[in-house]
Amino acid sequence: MIEAKGFYDHGLALHGHKCSAMPLGLGVGAAALNALGVERAADGQLLALVELGEEHCATCLADGVQMITGCTFGKGNIKKLNYGKWGVTLVEVASRRAVRVTPRAEAMLANKQTSFFKDYREKGVPASQVPPEVVHPVVYRVMGAPAKQLLSVGPVFSHPVERHPHSFAIMVCAECGEMMVEGYARLVGERQVCIPCRKKLSGLREPAR
Repeated sequence: MIEAKGFYDHGLALHGHKCSAMPLGLGVGAAALNALGVERAADGQLLALVELGEEHCATCLADGVQMITGCTFGKGNIKKLNYGKWGVTLVEVASRRAVRVTPRAEAMLANKQTSFFKDYREKGVPASQVPPEVVHPVVYRVMGAPAKQLLSVGPVFSHPVERHPHSFAIMVCAECGEMMVEGYARLVGERQVCIPCRKKLSGLREPAR
């Protein structure tokens, strides 16, 4: 049984500030791991599909998910779906077994009514500058609440996941001289260049207006 509390200090070190969403991500990840009966991924054994979007509250949840599941952007086994939601689907790649875990709406709405959000975050105050006496109760509430009170865990189902091995084929861009992966090379004339250089060179060749 994986406990979110055991990963809090590491999650905080990764994340950088105290808030309610990172610990909530730890809880989401722990619930998903336990539902599937799997361990934290050392390599690419698991895939996390997070429903977060851009520029909205509580995206800090992703750091908690990364820390506890071992699904990281560096390993390439976490993907953002850009739904503007907070659900997370965790997939065991070999078996294709998956489970979707979502924070309960009532729990998130309750957090949103706290001073942490109303008096600070919604007024543009960075989370790292919120007074400890304001943020600590929010963190303790999330870390101390029963999982059933915070989360909804769906049934285990089969997910049509496809994973491809990492490419070790690399080359040097003929324009900037930097390394790139061969599959991202673009042909400009007879030269193979990286995507940024292709855009730059194409811009130079645009007809004058």
